Amino acid sequence: MALYNISNKILTPLERTSFSIEGLQERYDLQTAIKNNITILAPDCLVIAEEFSDWEDSRRRIDILAIDKQANLVVIELKRDEFGAHMELQALRYAAMISTMSFSKACEYYQDYLSKNNVDIDAKEKILDFVEIQDTELVDFGKDIRVILASAGFSKELTTTAIWLRDKGVDISCVKITPYSFKGEVLINAEQIIPVPELNEYQVRFREKRIEQIANSKKSEKDYSSYRYKGLVLNKRNLALEIFTDWIEKNNPANFDELREKLFGVIKNRTIALAECISDERKNRYHMNDDDLIELESGEIIVISNQWGIGNIERVLDFFRKDGFVVEKVEVE
Repeated sequence: MALYNISNKILTPLERTSFSIEGLQERYDLQTAIKNNITILAPDCLVIAEEFSDWEDSRRRIDILAIDKQANLVVIELKRDEFGAHMELQALRYAAMISTMSFSKACEYYQDYLSKNNVDIDAKEKILDFVEIQDTELVDFGKDIRVILASAGFSKELTTTAIWLRDKGVDISCVKITPYSFKGEVLINAEQIIPVPELNEYQVRFREKRIEQIANSKKSEKDYSSYRYKGLVLNKRNLALEIFTDWIEKNNPANFDELREKLFGVIKNRTIALAECISDERKNRYHMNDDDLIELESGEIIVISNQWGIGNIERVLDFFRKDGFVVEKVEVE
């Protein structure tokens, strides 16, 4: 595909160049630029590691490791040449090697990546804010692995292999990154060639349907525990709202900081939050109805998470029981 500059009603074709001619190195120039603007290859991804190698053979490193909005791991491999020689085989090896990575491990690797880049944020919180699935569904973290290959060109053998792999259900994409020279500067055109956008849209819908079918098939495996509190039988999310509200009324913390201090070691960062700090994308993860909002003495409005699994609810219930709250688990007959 040709690119043109338009000026004074005149089209001037941009001169195609190469990364080597322009003196751009694969790792220190191209990779660094792409990791800082990953949307050029994957708009829905968060970079969690670079030059990743958590195995004995340190020569084998994933150029960029990321996760997508569905909490899938994404292996991104880069080449600056015109052929992308054997990069699909290399990426598949890496995909297999990280296929057992847990969510907690991913958080560790991301925290290390943030530290190396002097970014002072909590890795787990950032990942949970980024993904679009519910917290309690992270048991399936990294269940699917995506592969993205980016190169200045791809051989016929590689593209044939990528198409065959997609036909077999492997989520692999090829993005052609073509450098152009214009007025002494290097411009890059990023074009996804596999799959073509029209096919990708269809496959995304197909994959979403498949995920929904898998989720429905697992409903019977989810925990539907109920609890008896104040004469009511409540599920975990409604119990959490009721008992946190009662505990706050009983202990009357002056402000949000004091509330968190009193519950230190009992709750996670995302269990209770200031209503004003909840983004629109995360409102569905909290009890946000007007009747559910809790106002502290300071005037601060807080909200309670509605994301509860059997593990985190039992931990907080142990704390509340020690404070005199009576909660009984309802046995399933």
